[in-house]
Amino acid sequence: MLDDQFNLKIADFGFADIIQGRDGSGKLEGKLGTLGYMAPEIHLGEAYSGQSVDLFAAGVILFILLTRRVPFTRAHPSDPHYYLLVTNPEKFWASHAEAEDGEDIYTEEFKDLFEKMLSFDADLRPNY
Repeated sequence: MLDDQFNLKIADFGFADIIQGRDGSGKLEGKLGTLGYMAPEIHLGEAYSGQSVDLFAAGVILFILLTRRVPFTRAHPSDPHYYLLVTNPEKFWASHAEAEDGEDIYTEEFKDLFEKMLSFDADLRPNY
């Protein structure tokens, strides 16, 4: 989608629904979105911050733009790739190495940003 200044806007039409409610803390509730872009708190049925889950989805999009593949199927502890990202990031990155010799193609800055954007703990994600 484009705005009136022709800036690209990314939208998840999986959120094109009425939010089911708020929990009194200003957080959202309801399992909405596209499976592969949902933050873990949505998968786990917890209340969530719209900004935090948007940042999570933006991290997934960033990974796809760089690698042309998805980082995991869904951000749930049962997903082996997401589990590695949360518990053993070195193995996660090794599993996504593209070079035939196993050379790490990702910069340390990219890894740091990606890991922070996709943190299992929403409070540890950047909030700016």
